[in-house]
Amino acid sequence: MSGSYAIPRIACQTSAVVIEILSVEDDDNLAYVIMTTLRLGGFSATRAKNGKEALRLALDDGKPDLIVLDVMLPDLNGFEVCQRLREAGSAIPVIFLTAADSVGDKVRGLVIGGDDYLAKPFSGEELIARIRAKLRRVGKTPANQPMRCNDLTLDDESHTVTKNGELIELSPTEFRLLRFLMSNAGTVLSRWQILDHVWSYSYEGDPTIVESFVSQLRKKIDTSPPSMIRTVRSIGYRLERE
Repeated sequence: MSGSYAIPRIACQTSAVVIEILSVEDDDNLAYVIMTTLRLGGFSATRAKNGKEALRLALDDGKPDLIVLDVMLPDLNGFEVCQRLREAGSAIPVIFLTAADSVGDKVRGLVIGGDDYLAKPFSGEELIARIRAKLRRVGKTPANQPMRCNDLTLDDESHTVTKNGELIELSPTEFRLLRFLMSNAGTVLSRWQILDHVWSYSYEGDPTIVESFVSQLRKKIDTSPPSMIRTVRSIGYRLERE
């Protein structure tokens, strides 16, 4: 599980649109990771621990913009929850999470009204990307705008990064890392939060990989003082807003 250090997201560019995500997950450790990922991704997030609670929150106590739904739950499984939502007339988009990455399960989930299917283990970055893509398709959020911090511009659509208008070549992992830092500019991100979001919540490799990639990224974007990526001793890293 990630460490207990969690603080609200502060972005260089924010949208006035508040998107509410309902996460349905009975495992406390994974629920913590998902909720932290959602909030760091800029969403308002609520958790349900079982299928019945999910149905109540989705149908009775307000309607979320999207549901991230675990298939294996202690009462109703995720497929049953989705089916009951559709039978009740709900069109809330549903993204299934499951450890079973079988074609049969994927087909079943889509046939009963699911919108997407993400197999565990997954990275936080992939989950956020899937959510944003689905929300764009249903008109819940505007198309991605380039992200800007100081003299850096990151464009998701073209997958490019520029500094003062000059193109910076980044590897896919460096790009994901920079996007995460820029999305939370001014916020101290722990190494475990970075691992969960940029790599995977189940990553079991050497955690010093974060230091290695931050060092590589610094060489490409911190070409002149002051440094944009600051190390916060014993905690993690912060991208300066100004």
